[in-house]
Amino acid sequence: MSMIQPSSKHKSTQKASGRRNENNRIYANPLPIIFDEPERRSFWRRALSPMLGISLTQVLNPHCEGTFDIATRSVWVTDMKHAMILWQRGFFGKGDLSRSEPSWLARQINARKQARTGRSPAHVLLLHPQQGGIYLGLTSEEVTARRRAERKQFKLDRAKAMAAAVAEAEAKFEEEGRVISTVYAEDGTRLIPSATTWKPSTSSEAPPQEVADVESMEEEDEGEGEGEEEDTPIENVEHLQLTLSEAFFLLWNLDCLSIINPDTGDTLTLSQIWCAFQNAHVPSPCLLVGPNLDPPEHRRFDNPFLVHYVAYHHYRALGWIVKNGIKFCVDYLLYRRGPVFSHAEFAIVVCPVYEDPADQESSPFKLQNATPFSWSWLSTLNRVNAQVQKTLVLSYVTIPARSRVSEDVLASPACFSHYTVREVVVRRFIPARMRD
Repeated sequence: MSMIQPSSKHKSTQKASGRRNENNRIYANPLPIIFDEPERRSFWRRALSPMLGISLTQVLNPHCEGTFDIATRSVWVTDMKHAMILWQRGFFGKGDLSRSEPSWLARQINARKQARTGRSPAHVLLLHPQQGGIYLGLTSEEVTARRRAERKQFKLDRAKAMAAAVAEAEAKFEEEGRVISTVYAEDGTRLIPSATTWKPSTSSEAPPQEVADVESMEEEDEGEGEGEEEDTPIENVEHLQLTLSEAFFLLWNLDCLSIINPDTGDTLTLSQIWCAFQNAHVPSPCLLVGPNLDPPEHRRFDNPFLVHYVAYHHYRALGWIVKNGIKFCVDYLLYRRGPVFSHAEFAIVVCPVYEDPADQESSPFKLQNATPFSWSWLSTLNRVNAQVQKTLVLSYVTIPARSRVSEDVLASPACFSHYTVREVVVRRFIPARMRD
């Protein structure tokens, strides 16, 4: 049983907004597969289905397709319709040209519109002034860039206002005959009364805030296109990139993904994918040419694909949204609902543990975190995640001993039943706050 489980009650500190309601509608399904129950059913069907044990619920499977890429150890979903299904129903994968959601095409369209009109294509719609405005039509990267620019401009305006207040106070003191001792640096810069006397070297005006409603925005956008030649359509060169763990989870557990061999164009079977994903981590020059579908010469329980998939499957089965955590020096990040709703709550470090130390000595794989952490590195890792309000969890994946379990079980995913996962939550000790 896991020590960290998502709560049934979702606690939100932010008020409901138009953007959040839209996200609730778009990301309503936690998995690509949808269980749809027909609305119209006859009286006899409603009466007899419970008695006969027949369910009328329809299973809607999207059956997405991806291509296995051995060079990047990932699966590429080039069909954007399939890519958006996998992203909006469980946040699987990431755009190869985007931070998370595949939004490269939207950014290019916004940039072209901004170059043509001379302003940002998105407006700020103030439906509720107390919420600070709602961004419409912006991608996540553009929203982040805009907020950073606003924070930078706010700091410049704040410093300018504080410097003006100090100058006004000094002028008032001079009128009253009060003397203020001023210290100057070697270059003649005043060092007191404080850093409030700092003035920005370049003055930039904040972009005007436009207030409009949706209807006027749509009419304005339509009017801009009148009398102008249609632009050449932008070809979307972005694809959704799935990790091997995500692809195997979609294929083996949900049966909603088909993986294609890039050399032949044929759909790979489960046994072929099982071999190819393990061979992707075997250091061999021949693997750079194409996916090796033959069984590994030496099957091992400490294959990096198997170890990381055990941890990924463990947390996905508990209801967490699992994403890559390389940004915070960890293996995985756990989200309660997804990246668009809130920040990750837990940072997971996968720590492989050999049941038999002899297997580690004879292993051709150099698994990360297989050796104990140094105290300095563990403190650094914990401090990085504590600063971003994430709880650090060490997830110990026990690798079965080759002397105890036969290697024949590695011929199928049934071998995952021999792995175990244990968790240790790491917290910073602050003496001033934890005396009780």
